[in-house]
Amino acid sequence: MARIAIGDVQGCGEELQALVKRTGFSIDRDQLWFVGDLVNRGPRSLDVLRYVRSLGDAAVVVLGNHDLHLLAVAYGGQRKLRDDDTLDAVLEARDRTPLLDWLLHRPLAWQDDVQRGELLVHAGLVPQWSPADVLRLAREVERELRRDPEGVFLQMYGNRPDRWDESLAGADRRRFVINTLTRMRYCRPDGTIDLKLKGRPGSQPTPWQPWFDVASRASRGVRVVCGHWSTLGLLERRDILALDTGCVWGGGLTAVSLEDGRRWQEPCRDHQLPGAGGD
Repeated sequence: MARIAIGDVQGCGEELQALVKRTGFSIDRDQLWFVGDLVNRGPRSLDVLRYVRSLGDAAVVVLGNHDLHLLAVAYGGQRKLRDDDTLDAVLEARDRTPLLDWLLHRPLAWQDDVQRGELLVHAGLVPQWSPADVLRLAREVERELRRDPEGVFLQMYGNRPDRWDESLAGADRRRFVINTLTRMRYCRPDGTIDLKLKGRPGSQPTPWQPWFDVASRASRGVRVVCGHWSTLGLLERRDILALDTGCVWGGGLTAVSLEDGRRWQEPCRDHQLPGAGGD
């Protein structure tokens, strides 16, 4: 079985179909890993959701911040679409309900079997979290999301608390976990995160570090597969595979084989200007 990781799709349905074809993916024997942000900013979010859902167990998907934004608009009651969102087709689709229910039941973090060990998240991890911590905390939030999505989404937004503490509880605990797993790029060794820093490594002020460069990181024993950071681009190391190559911003959509490191890239159709958007 080939395992192929794919970066942030962000509604770029044509690019996704072309990229998957390039890889030689077979639904009968292979698996596609998606780092989150299946939707938004690109023109074909509805097509992307329908396609990835149709793959069944051959697709492993974690939630990204844009996926959560879509769900918050659909389930949260008070969240509205932003001017630069491209989610209307999903919200107006005849199959909206099964698609959104499927998306709601995707995990925030996922780990392959013990032998392989890769850990899939959208954005990052604070240094204090081991892989077991990540999965435990993700499951806590996922249970609440499925039990009471409106309640979670009403309290999800905001940048505080900004430092991890195991004693965090309730909405503060869920918000920190969600922000870390779906929005963070930079942190400090003490577990403080800054959600406003978005530039390339080296552009940040002291003492902030890219989350994956903190020497004390408890997750260094596994390879983290992630996206979210288009200004970082493709980064391949023993302990990290970062795959957001800015498809929707004029870059390309990237796939990497987790078995042998082969790469494939599909150029973007320039749906939006590079650097014009946020997360």
